[in-house]
Amino acid sequence: MASQDIIEHQFKPGESGNPNGRPRKYVSLLKEQGYKLSEINDTIQVMMSMDMDELKKVWDNPKATILEKTIAAAMRKSLEKGSLYSLDTLLTRVYGKPKEQVDIQQDTRIEVVFVEGKTIL
Repeated sequence: MASQDIIEHQFKPGESGNPNGRPRKYVSLLKEQGYKLSEINDTIQVMMSMDMDELKKVWDNPKATILEKTIAAAMRKSLEKGSLYSLDTLLTRVYGKPKEQVDIQQDTRIEVVFVEGKTIL
């Protein structure tokens, strides 16, 4: 009975479950609109240092550029959702990813055997 209920809700051939696809990243959209990477990075740096009132003023300002409004919207969305994804993306864009460190410990014994002029590890 359950398998029959599923069949009517399955996607038909050629029908997509996600017709719009994955949403594009903010910076990709801004570059398509003609902004240079340096302009995007400078704007992100300045806006990251703003408080909520200043961000709201940017968002409400009808003369704010699309770049400023897009970054303000991304920051606002992250704060409302309690998600750091957009902020992480913006910070990574400006400052790069932090270096990751890995500690490797090897407690195994290595035995070296000498055979007539050859070293075998």
